[in-house]
Amino acid sequence: MAEHPGNARSLMLVLHDVAPETWPDYQPFVQAIDELGSVPMTWLVVPDFHQRNPLARSPTFCHLLERRLARGDELALHGYYHADDGPPPRGLGEYFMRRCYTHEGEFYALDQAQALQRLEAGLAVFGRQGWPVAGFVAPAWLMSEGTRQALRQLPLRYTSTPQHLYRLPDFTAYSAPGLVWSARSGWRRGLSKMVSDWQCRRWRDAPTLRLGLHPVDMRHASSRNYWLNTLRRLLSEGREPLTKSTWLARQASP
Repeated sequence: MAEHPGNARSLMLVLHDVAPETWPDYQPFVQAIDELGSVPMTWLVVPDFHQRNPLARSPTFCHLLERRLARGDELALHGYYHADDGPPPRGLGEYFMRRCYTHEGEFYALDQAQALQRLEAGLAVFGRQGWPVAGFVAPAWLMSEGTRQALRQLPLRYTSTPQHLYRLPDFTAYSAPGLVWSARSGWRRGLSKMVSDWQCRRWRDAPTLRLGLHPVDMRHASSRNYWLNTLRRLLSEGREPLTKSTWLARQASP
């Protein structure tokens, strides 16, 4: 595994599931972040969220994303539909991953040809908008082996899982631990806070930390405030906020 250069400490603020439908959830939080000063963010953009949010039909939202690029933010491809529309699961393990763990693991069961087609379609959407794109993050971080092989064929520079960034096309792994909440219910939010607090203590001296936010986090004061307070604390501790691409560009080659 590649090592981090020097003693620089950083953080990456990542907004998942970015789409016209989810922007109202994010808007007040993004405004609060902007008021903190220059905090670049990585926006994981879904070209057609749940097959009802095609970006081409939302020019106002696309202009918003262009303004974010001009501020120094990054846009990354986050699936195509962000919904698992594959054939029914086979076996208990697949059923758990695709029906219990998540219904949004779009790239979990795709073969190489299917994954390549969907990735190329997503990149084409970015291309028509004139948006630079370096990274792909699979919905729920679930990637089939076919998806991994498809990624090796494309001009992307990175992908990621909950604890690592991977430089493409060779999947060189870089440790980048991440915090994430499950905020759909009160007990999940309570458990998420306990786990995240423990992880923050565990990774206190980690060279970098990723904060992985989701739209549902923004709908509850406890989770929304947790992210804002955590970001403020990490910034006060001297961590430099970076986009994923900027962070990866600073990592030494193996």
